Amino acid sequence: MSSQGLLTEMQTLGEKLLFKLQNLPKADPVEIVFFCVVLLFIVTVLLLMIVACSCCCYSCCGCDERPDHRRKAQVRPTAH
Repeated sequence: MSSQGLLTEMQTLGEKLLFKLQNLPKADPVEIVFFCVVLLFIVTVLLLMIVACSCCCYSCCGCDERPDHRRKAQVRPTAH
């Protein structure tokens, strides 16, 4: 998908969301609940992605100022 196609798709999705938000006060209570559940799901997924990425970057990039625990110790043969 080209970048122009992606921008068009995101704009269409944003317009649909705006249309739903504008018609929300006139909607049935069931539709309002479903919309809130979907919105809560999206926010939860985004929040979990942010937390996972920040924890991963924090431990991988050396921001925690601990020695790199992923390095393996060299094994030397024992002398007989």
